[in-house]
Amino acid sequence: MKAAMIGDNCIDVYRFIDGKALNRRYPTGNVVDTGVNLRKLGVPTAIISTTGSDDNGRWMVETLEKEGLDLSHLKIGDGATAITYMDMNGTDRVHGEYVEGVLEHIVFDEEDVAFAAAHALWGKADGALGAIKAHNPAVLISFDYCDRLSDPIIERTLPWVDVGFFSCHDESDAFVKQFLQDKVQRGMKLAVATFGEKGSLAWDGKVWTACGIYPAGKVVNTVGAGDSYIAGFLSGLLRNEPIDECMRIGSRVAAQVVSVFEPWVTEES
Repeated sequence: MKAAMIGDNCIDVYRFIDGKALNRRYPTGNVVDTGVNLRKLGVPTAIISTTGSDDNGRWMVETLEKEGLDLSHLKIGDGATAITYMDMNGTDRVHGEYVEGVLEHIVFDEEDVAFAAAHALWGKADGALGAIKAHNPAVLISFDYCDRLSDPIIERTLPWVDVGFFSCHDESDAFVKQFLQDKVQRGMKLAVATFGEKGSLAWDGKVWTACGIYPAGKVVNTVGAGDSYIAGFLSGLLRNEPIDECMRIGSRVAAQVVSVFEPWVTEES
């Protein structure tokens, strides 16, 4: 099974760590981080997005080509690549200014929709999901809602999302279970909550599945932990692994990622 990631990409620029100048950067974005990790796990993966025509955009393309991703639907917009300026507080990121660049006018056309509909899909492009599902009702669509548990985007996308991922670090067990049950009852096939160092929980409408974390070495940077967990989970799902094994794979990949500065592992898993 092939996968396609549709949505954003950017350059993360790290300026300071604990007040000391860092000046480090790398190509990233939700679809990039998930896509690269999924490709490293053996799943052929395409990126559907738009990057800039500047040096950062060329760097983005070169990096993703080197990682072996399908870039046939990565467009080059006339302008600057999106940039997120970041600082570090210990191992945790601190978001600074975001420069949207060419993503301000990103459009997913009919060719993008048709291409996406032929793949298992992980998406941040909420406005295109309905068209993709209409093109191929059988396409598997997953979506990362991060910690936006009350965002209207959930209601907008619920009719088309098969697998939803939610970051629930600070929520009670009772709230999380009720929340996940509601999402499956109203359309999702599977709803997954992640709790950082407390593991993850999944509900498929019949069975609760819980998973702890995978032992990590020294934690260097927690950026990319969520995207890498999703990549590992989806790699198992696309191989028809049981949910508990999908969760274990996700936890293992996330543990590798937090042990390096970059948001993906440097070696094939």
